[in-house]
Amino acid sequence: IKVPVTVVPQGELALVLAADGDAIPSERILAKVVECDNFQDARKFLTNGGEKGRQLGILTAGCYRINTAQFTIITSATAHEHGMMPEQLQLQRIEPDMVGIVTTLDGQPIEPGEIAGPTIATHDNFQNAQAFLEGGGRRGLQEQVLLSGTWNLNPWFAQVEQVPMVQIPIGYIGVVISFVGAAHVDVSGMDFKHGDLVNVGHKGVWVTPLYPGKHPLNTRVMKVELVPTTNIVLNWANRTEAHHFDEKLSSITVRSKDGFAFNLDVSQIIHVGALDAPKVISRVGSMQNLVDHVLQPIVGNYFRNSAQDYTVLDFLSARSHRQVEAAEHIRAAIGAYDVQAIDTLIGDINPPEQLMTTQTDRKIAEEQRKTYETQRAAQEQRQQLVRQTSLADIQQQVVGAEQGVNIAELKANASVKHATGEAEATRLRALGEAEAIRATGDAKAQAYRAGVEAIGVQGYTVMQLMQIVGERNVRIVPDVAVTGQAGGNGLVDGLLGVMLKEQTKKAA
Repeated sequence: IKVPVTVVPQGELALVLAADGDAIPSERILAKVVECDNFQDARKFLTNGGEKGRQLGILTAGCYRINTAQFTIITSATAHEHGMMPEQLQLQRIEPDMVGIVTTLDGQPIEPGEIAGPTIATHDNFQNAQAFLEGGGRRGLQEQVLLSGTWNLNPWFAQVEQVPMVQIPIGYIGVVISFVGAAHVDVSGMDFKHGDLVNVGHKGVWVTPLYPGKHPLNTRVMKVELVPTTNIVLNWANRTEAHHFDEKLSSITVRSKDGFAFNLDVSQIIHVGALDAPKVISRVGSMQNLVDHVLQPIVGNYFRNSAQDYTVLDFLSARSHRQVEAAEHIRAAIGAYDVQAIDTLIGDINPPEQLMTTQTDRKIAEEQRKTYETQRAAQEQRQQLVRQTSLADIQQQVVGAEQGVNIAELKANASVKHATGEAEATRLRALGEAEAIRATGDAKAQAYRAGVEAIGVQGYTVMQLMQIVGERNVRIVPDVAVTGQAGGNGLVDGLLGVMLKEQTKKAA
């Protein structure tokens, strides 16, 4: 009987069923791989101990001369005839940024206490199933993952689930908690007594964290706890940060020394260092546990205890001091958990309404009193201003009067000075004229003495008289002469002569 050659298309594989051969041992479900030229030599298959039934070996893309009486070849074209889907016979493709979590269907059982089979070498990423079994591979979930790529996997032997790589965002580190791996060996040291840390590849909390980036981890056998490396703000209030660690926190109810209950809003800023993060996770398990089981009781109890030492009003008035005290106490308390306390901030304080009503009334009364005092001071200042304005107006008149007096006084002084000056000038002129007259007299006396000595007293006297007559235009002969001659009227003649002279002057 002639049958066509078996063709396996590109991108696919084919499964083989053997109709004859040795029985498969009870501890396995698939027949072992034997040398038989890819099932093209049936005799060799049987003589080499081939087992009948489902085969571990597969046929990859190509053409094969198969004895169909001994071997049944299952391809994508005949998958439905054997209860399979054509997609199961395609090559296994792992997409970028994804990892393949493998579950094997054959091999020895997983050891007690383990949840996955250990990593086995030299089986070429589960493509050589026989090498996997010979290496002691376990059936079930595997520690090893498949990375991005295309793989020839026997779907009867291995099933693959694709999951995203573990991504550590910027501002975080990832603490790995591995449930598989080598024996647990604590490397945390003697000083760390609240947990234990292991090296990478061991079972437990890895001492080395994962830094920002993408990591191909098997999330079925490992857990990654994200720990923020930036400052974390936790609010004991009616608001929640984006990280939601403080979602269960609320305002802290405290009771004061004077018996009043009131609420406090508190914000706590913490920081977990990258190298301290594994210690924190080893101690408390997760960041949420850190908040719920460590920070919440520490912060809440501190404020409840400290509030009992102060009255409500003391707490309100000395809020900054209470905040400093709280920051110091909480920093020391959570420092024992390898967590840094950056700051403690007291937000809104909600005292009892009755107390605040009395305080408000008192404050309003105090402010009103201050207002009245301010108004009174303003009125007094206004009165003072009016008084000063009036005084300023009067002062202006006083100044004007004073200036008038000063001006009058200055004018009088000026007049006195002027009169004094005139008198002094007159006196000086009189003295000068007197001196001049005296000098003239002296000169004349000297001249007289000289003349007397020269021509004698009588002669010099006659000469002086003639000089005076000449200088003073003294008339020696009258213009009109009245005589007492006989037959004449002397007075009448004189008057007529005078009148004639006056007429002569006018005519001239």
